[in-house]
Amino acid sequence: MPRHRPPRHRYAGVAMNTSEPADRERGGRPDRDGGTEKLNWIDRRREKIRAEIERNRRGEYTVPTWVLAAALILIVVAWLGLIFYLG
Repeated sequence: MPRHRPPRHRYAGVAMNTSEPADRERGGRPDRDGGTEKLNWIDRRREKIRAEIERNRRGEYTVPTWVLAAALILIVVAWLGLIFYLG
């Protein structure tokens, strides 16, 4: 019985769908190399992910964590205040 082999590619994004149809669905132009186009898309995607991780490590979040924590505390305190005030 053959053993299951993991895929040969190193990046899980290889199997991700794009918003563009496959070459055969759009007429398949022979002058375009689909393999190169896919690799370029993967490289751009990887670079975006790396840039986002670097921004996050530097602390450049869209909403700072302390603001989210303060909002959560405020909501919980207000909820508890309503419960004890009305109860």
